Amino acid sequence: MEKQQSALLAEKIDEILDQLIAVKGNPFSIPTGTPIELVDNEPLEAVQEQFRTGAMSLGWDPTTAQIVIEAHPITDIDGDDHDESLHEDAAHEPEMLRVRMPVGTARAFAMRSREIVGAGRPTCPLCGYPMDADGHICTPPEV
Repeated sequence: MEKQQSALLAEKIDEILDQLIAVKGNPFSIPTGTPIELVDNEPLEAVQEQFRTGAMSLGWDPTTAQIVIEAHPITDIDGDDHDESLHEDAAHEPEMLRVRMPVGTARAFAMRSREIVGAGRPTCPLCGYPMDADGHICTPPEV
């Protein structure tokens, strides 16, 4: 997952939880901050990349009182291949990662994501991508 995706995911998780708090008659106990017992300041472990995240979905499952994240890999599908892939059976569908998090864990995840993103390389004010210590060449977005 890219830095920008992580930052946006953390922001949207907090937005969903804050909206749930504001719902009148909400039956769920939603923490306003990260529960102290879920704070994680341990060093990150190296992981082997399984796929690069493209499209993501984020939602709320009221039946389990959990935040649900689905991450789909970036795919290189052209028009002809796409038509054929619609008819393939489910065994040939691309991988997808689904994560379900209770509300306290979701708050902790959002906080930790913001901390990690904030500790990374600064963002270029022109293109929005991370800058290396020796700078970088970017193409500002078209207006």
